[in-house]
Order: sequence, then structure tokens, then C-alpha cells
Amino acid sequence: MNFISSAPAKIILLGEHSVVYGQPAVAVPITALKAFAETSPTSTGTGLRIVTQAVDGFDVFVTALDVDSDNPFVTASKLLLNHFSVSIPDVTIVLRSDIPIASGLGSGAAITTALLRVLAEVINRVLPADLLNNFVYETEKLFHGTPSGIDNTVIVYERPVYFVRNQPIEKLTINKPFALLIGYTGVSASTKVAVADVRKLYDSDNDRFGTIFADIGKLVIAGRQSISNGDNRELGRIMNENHSYLQELSVSSAQLDKLVIAARNAGALGAKLSGGGRGGNMIALVEKETISNVSSALLDAGVVRVYQTTVSGD
Repeated sequence: MNFISSAPAKIILLGEHSVVYGQPAVAVPITALKAFAETSPTSTGTGLRIVTQAVDGFDVFVTALDVDSDNPFVTASKLLLNHFSVSIPDVTIVLRSDIPIASGLGSGAAITTALLRVLAEVINRVLPADLLNNFVYETEKLFHGTPSGIDNTVIVYERPVYFVRNQPIEKLTINKPFALLIGYTGVSASTKVAVADVRKLYDSDNDRFGTIFADIGKLVIAGRQSISNGDNRELGRIMNENHSYLQELSVSSAQLDKLVIAARNAGALGAKLSGGGRGGNMIALVEKETISNVSSALLDAGVVRVYQTTVSGD
């Protein structure tokens, strides 16, 4: 039998980087962008082959499970097969994704989630969400070094979350749906490097940057309340302030700042970078009446693509 599975992208609304230091963050899935894993017929004795199709200029590569590798997909597959004490199946799994790579949209966690879901189907095992989340988190360490766990959590459970590292997941209460525009810069940026650089800043001045992390945490708590109250104007103000702190953490860029300003000037209630920063994406909170103007302003300011998503509690 052939199997196919998928997993959505994600966007961090508030709290990136500070979440690594125990502060809360809010993140939501983006179902319009997905990663896919699909089995392909193969011959007996070929073992497990993982093939990734080219995405945004990245080359196709093939890897086999029976060789030592630090490849995240090999690591993830081994975690699953070893947990269930299952021998390596004869199957080729083709991975593809609509999600731009190294853009802060959780492409690594999404494609790993899709891979493990389809591999569980192949070996005829039930894969509970909690277990899947643990496996994807372990794999995220290879992508990002010291991940917070927020990417895998949002993507695996496919719901908006209020997240604090090493604490139970809390579903986000959304009073009324709100619209986000995601401006993709086309600039790939390593979250792993950005997180490491922020760590260097923190190590150089614990008091200053610890205070910044705590202040961002307070914004996230206030943002959660504004979402619960349906107060989008307050949420927009909080997004703007969060961006200012991210600038202090050196993870913004001239391009991201330009896009954020363009979105605000075009009528966005709030705008900020999202994710690791230094490239990737920025987000703008918009009303129905301003979607077109803000989208056009972002394209005029140089984004490669604009994605639209509606965040709801469903």
C-alpha cells in the first residue's frame, strides 16, 4: 500500500528567542503551507530510502537508513523504529514541501512530522501525538542546536498554543479570528546561528538581556490576554513593542525593519519579524479592510511572497 501524510507550517506570533530562556510564547499553525511525505514502490531488500525533492533551489538528495549519519531524517526514523523494535522496512519515502526553508516557518519540524507519520503507517503502528512530539523535538536539536520546542509542538498538535518550555501545552483561547499577512523575504537565515548569537549576548550581560527576555515574557502574557479579549488593536501594539526588543537582540535586519515599517504605514495594526530573524519572515496583523493595501505595500517594499492566514480557535 502507498501512504501519504502531511504537516503544517507554523508562525510565532509573540515571544521568539526569549522562549529559549523559559519565557512564554504564542505560536499558530499555517495550514495553507504544508510538508508532505509519501511512500513510493520499492523492491524487497532495498531498505528504507528517504528522498527529498528540491525546494527553493535546494538539491535533491537520497539517504539510506543503514548507514551512520547525522542527517535529521535518518535520526528521526531510527528513533521511531527503535522505539517500536521494528526492523527496517523496504520502502522509499519521498519528502516534499510548500514551506520555504530557513524562513522561520518550521519547515524542518513539519517535514520531520510528515515523515514520521507516514513511517508509522508503513510499520502499522499507532503514533500518539505526545510521542511524535518527543521524536520531532529530538530531531529539531540537529536543525537548531538548542530549540525551545515550540515549532514541533505547534506543528504536531496543529493548533494555536501558549507555550512555556518544559510546561504542559496550553491551547490558546481566541475570542475572535484575526488575519495575519506573512511577508517572506526570500533570505534564508539559520535559526541555529541566531539562537547561538543571542546566547552570546546573554552570556556577555546576564542582567541586561535577562531583563529583555523577562520584558518580552510580560508582553506575551499581555498578548495572550488581548487575544482572549478579542482586542486586536492592543495585540498589534504588543507586536510592535515585541519587534523593538528583537531589534535589541540583534536578530532583525535592515530589510525586516523596512518591511515592518511599510506594513504599519499601510494600515497594519501591528507588525514584527517572526522566527529566528535576520531574514525569513515578518508578520503583519491586519483587518479585512487593510489586507489589500498592506499586501501591496509589502510587495512594493521587496518581499518575495505574501501569505495570508486566519487564526481561529477551531
